[in-house]
Amino acid sequence: MNYAFCGKSGLQLPKISLGLWHNFGYIDNFEEAKNMILYAFEHGVTHIDIANNYGPPPGSAESNFGKILKENLASHRDEMIISSKAGYLMWDGPYGDGGSRKYLMASLDQSLKRTGLEYFDIFYSHRYDSNTPVEETMQALIDMVKQGKALYVGLSNYPADKAREAMTYLNAQHVPSLIYQGKYSMFNRQPEEEILPVTKEFGSGFIAFSPLAQGVLTDKYLNGIPEHSRAADTTGFLRKEQVTEELVGKVRKLNEIARQREQTMAEMAVAWSLRDERVTSVIVGTRNVTQLQENLNSLKNLSFTQEELMLIDNILDGATL
Repeated sequence: MNYAFCGKSGLQLPKISLGLWHNFGYIDNFEEAKNMILYAFEHGVTHIDIANNYGPPPGSAESNFGKILKENLASHRDEMIISSKAGYLMWDGPYGDGGSRKYLMASLDQSLKRTGLEYFDIFYSHRYDSNTPVEETMQALIDMVKQGKALYVGLSNYPADKAREAMTYLNAQHVPSLIYQGKYSMFNRQPEEEILPVTKEFGSGFIAFSPLAQGVLTDKYLNGIPEHSRAADTTGFLRKEQVTEELVGKVRKLNEIARQREQTMAEMAVAWSLRDERVTSVIVGTRNVTQLQENLNSLKNLSFTQEELMLIDNILDGATL
């Protein structure tokens, strides 16, 4: 495994981290979830990323992880970086969503209880909440660190201007933002112009999620939409109408470059997301150990020639998803 220092901090993260957004809830196969977490750790993936509402149902990914940690990895706790977040809807009523101190503090305590942890290595404000002053949300994060319930804090899904405001406040209180988590892939390059300059300015790390664009940047959709894919799931974040022939045509061309690099499309997509030195790590979400193995294989070839990068840019030509 390759590791990189997170921004200006002394903390190193693996180049590939495992996210429990999908496939780790109560409705999923627990044994497969356990196998993925254990395989990841055995292969140097020391960072596990969760959130309070991951499941389904919400909270179940944390509970399942807590069980796996207790039964299989308890003696390795100090070798792991475990992060969680709060910001999106977790429970009904006025205190189960947003960025208020009330919600964040309650969420943190609930997440610690579900996972069985005494502290999180990183705790994030999962989103910017326009109804809550940034200062209130950031002070809650600062107090989590002072209470010993989080070692570091981070931001996720904040607009660049609000991230700057939040990081300025955190710096002034001597609890800087360790890391920013944002969506980044070949089909979503907004961070290059928006948030990455901010993270570099403030010395914060950046960790990318959805590097495979919900599976579109794989060979999965080259010949149509498979029955059990995310695009076929009417309740998922990827809609069938988003997987257009034009987009798939671009993936076919990208896939040819991947073959020349002796990589799969997924491997190249992960490697591409790591090509920017401002990107500390990439979070992969996998359905089984085989997919996890493929993502880890990305590390075998992380370098790109200028010609390859130009060809990729020409194929993408502003494509978004």
